[in-house]
Amino acid sequence: MQALLNSPWLLRTRRNHGLEHATIHVLTQKNPRRSVAGHSDAGGFWLLGKLDTEETRQAVDEALQRLRAGERWLAVHSNCGTNLMTAGLAAGLAGGVAMRGVERRGAWMERLPVAVLLSTLALLAARPLGMRLQQRVTTSGDPGPLQVISIQRSQRGALTVHRVETHS
Repeated sequence: MQALLNSPWLLRTRRNHGLEHATIHVLTQKNPRRSVAGHSDAGGFWLLGKLDTEETRQAVDEALQRLRAGERWLAVHSNCGTNLMTAGLAAGLAGGVAMRGVERRGAWMERLPVAVLLSTLALLAARPLGMRLQQRVTTSGDPGPLQVISIQRSQRGALTVHRVETHS
């Protein structure tokens, strides 16, 4: 598993994902009401939200500096898609298990309370599991030789998007 996680393409993606989260942390620490979303790939990451380009550049630089200084917790974010996918999978499986064997018409109503209970328990368990998956699989708090190449702003209707291009 470790060999796969450290393959060049995946490691670049994980490092970019960590820098994306760290940048969002920096931006929201300065303005807690700000709404920012992101998406990472091997070439960098996207930031979506009403952001000024210079402010974005400063946040990316600060985030990279803080990760290099050992603040690896910045690479993990509670609103990450990893958490959402983990919660969805856990709740879906729990609901499916609860409904297993329901064949006669209307019997699903008898199992519905069990499905809700199991799904709720699965959601509670999924939160720490999603955070752990981020820490160990989908992000890296160690930026290694990651360098920011450019930050480009674009406008998509009312949506402001910044592309942060990286190289490592």
